[in-house]
Amino acid sequence: MLPPRIMCIENKSAQPQGSHGVAGPARIGRVTFNRTGKSLFYRGKTFRSLKGSGFKANYYDVDTGEHYWISGPKKNGADGL
Repeated sequence: MLPPRIMCIENKSAQPQGSHGVAGPARIGRVTFNRTGKSLFYRGKTFRSLKGSGFKANYYDVDTGEHYWISGPKKNGADGL
């Protein structure tokens, strides 16, 4: 089993009404993985990889289908994609 990891989780589907672009609400949190490492878990949500098919997103929420950018936090604090 992979150890938990601190990562940046940014929702790419939640755009403020009337705005365009790729910025979405983001937060830093502790993410856990399943035994194979193919799924991520954060705050009761399950994420799976888009395997390179997403636009400015690399994971999707299994329940809602919303796209997310999930990556390790940057040292300079500029975590948004």
